[in-house]
Amino acid sequence: MSVPSNQPAATRPQHLALFVAGCLWLVAANLAAANSAQGIADRLHLVVFEPLLHQAFLAFLLLAGFAMLDWMVYRRMAFGRANALPSRPTAGQEWLRGAALGWGMLLVAVTPMVLFGALHPQLWLAPRSWMLTVLSLATLALLSLALELAFRGYLFLQLIAATGPVAATIFLSLLYTLLATLRPDWTWWGFIVTFVAGVIFSVAYLRTHALWLGWGLHFAWVAAMTVFFGLPLAGDATYSSLVTTTASGPALVTGGVYGPEGAALTVIVLLAAVVVLYRITRDYAWNYTHPEIVSAGYPMEIAPPAAHTAMESAAASSGPLVTIAAITPTSASTLPVIDEHLRATQNAEHQD
Repeated sequence: MSVPSNQPAATRPQHLALFVAGCLWLVAANLAAANSAQGIADRLHLVVFEPLLHQAFLAFLLLAGFAMLDWMVYRRMAFGRANALPSRPTAGQEWLRGAALGWGMLLVAVTPMVLFGALHPQLWLAPRSWMLTVLSLATLALLSLALELAFRGYLFLQLIAATGPVAATIFLSLLYTLLATLRPDWTWWGFIVTFVAGVIFSVAYLRTHALWLGWGLHFAWVAAMTVFFGLPLAGDATYSSLVTTTASGPALVTGGVYGPEGAALTVIVLLAAVVVLYRITRDYAWNYTHPEIVSAGYPMEIAPPAAHTAMESAAASSGPLVTIAAITPTSASTLPVIDEHLRATQNAEHQD
């Protein structure tokens, strides 16, 4: 986490204190966002929009709150930098690459369900289903953003500065997983899958020093699972409105009512995705995570010795050492033989 050159870097205890303060703000922001969304939805009779409002309020409060914490320490107001969403030319490309990887991961995770079990999709093509699908996509986009801001954004940056990237990755991935156990119908395989997914999202940040790729990866994973395949997201099937799918077969393959995130084979898919993630982020890792190369060594411009400088000054003040006459001498030569030959030549020319 870079700091302005005119501001001292925070110490490890200070980063740890900022991490604790950020955790408290995360809890408060989530409660405030949930209460605000519920109040607005009830007052305007727009219950269907409550999840979208909740995630929108939460994402905004996290962006603003973490930026304010950053300003209190470094006296800078930078929403993007404080929340690991820097503005840079490759931001859109990173998001799309992450989305492509997330979509591919879900396709590979669903393949064993087709081979060793069975998927029973149902299509709902009513106009309301299409509207709910768009609403679900928007909600999942904000949900994935809020989760990345919470667990791979400001808090992750502070914990990395306080404990290092490995400890920060393990701790926040474990915390992310423990919160998932509060969902209904959770399983131990779901616990493992959620932990490995948290590690993958953390690696996405560590390879790019931004959330763009991790956000795209997270969004495509959950959107493909729920909206396009109609499968439950950690036991929650409310996002499936256009397609609803029930899976039959071994729970280790299908995940049962918990969905693909509760399947044992999904762990293998996620571990293989780490290799792909490393390959598609090679350029970003080189451009954004390696320290800038600064030339070093001895200065090449060395002042000349004082005696040499004094000698040059004395030579300049004394004028030129050799003076060339401005007019060429008219006499031919000082040798008699040459003079006699020249006179004879001139006389012959006059006679002619």
